[in-house]
Amino acid sequence: MITTVSPTGSDTALLSAHAVTKSFTVDGRAVEVLHGVDLSIANGEFVTVMGPSGSGKSTLLYGLSGMDAVDAGTVRLDQVELTALTSDLLADHRREHMGFVFQQPTMLRDLGLLENIVLTSSLDRVGTPADRVSRAEELMRRAGIWDLRARMPAQVSGGQLQRAGICRALMRRPRIVFGDEPTGSLNRESAEQILDLLTELNRDGTTMLVVTHDVRVAARADRVVFMIDGRIVDELGLTGDAGPDLARVDAVIGRMRELGI
Repeated sequence: MITTVSPTGSDTALLSAHAVTKSFTVDGRAVEVLHGVDLSIANGEFVTVMGPSGSGKSTLLYGLSGMDAVDAGTVRLDQVELTALTSDLLADHRREHMGFVFQQPTMLRDLGLLENIVLTSSLDRVGTPADRVSRAEELMRRAGIWDLRARMPAQVSGGQLQRAGICRALMRRPRIVFGDEPTGSLNRESAEQILDLLTELNRDGTTMLVVTHDVRVAARADRVVFMIDGRIVDELGLTGDAGPDLARVDAVIGRMRELGI
């Protein structure tokens, strides 16, 4: 069943943004990319953001996560106003409460996958060394890459490397995971494996916000947010099986056609 839903109320949201704007300077003039965006995401929700290239999707993700400063508006994570934090406090908050999965996971080529996954937590001295290794091993088994733990990044496929990147993002049990085109460079089989893993993690309670061009990715979400020219123009709520359901894919495609995306 496909339904249109309204945004989650900000008073109950895990992540909420109000009147967010962002501009960049191009050829000496300010170009506004985000135009007063409002968005709320409930705890445990899986939300995807779709729109044409240049619509502001990635800019919104980076602004909501605090990886890039917004010009105006407020962003709150679990009622902590991220836009009011100093850069140091914001960096601490990101490390403690957020995970990030990018299109191209960055790994140190001279370290094995297990060492790469553990590295950031080791630098931050999270738990004991044994605790960190145990957590990484648990995640690698779940992601189906335990047998590759000693492999160097250059010795595994793109899909396997992306799964390692997801493991690294989950090391500190983040409240929310931000994904920027996490399947964008993968073949169909590898992309489906990544989507299955993200869906499973979301079912276990991890909140997800993922920017994507891929309708197969969008169709795994609880809610699809559509952006055009720096504004949220529509939302589509999806119910039923979050697996590779053709009805959900068709619903996303149909709404994109209605919006002219």
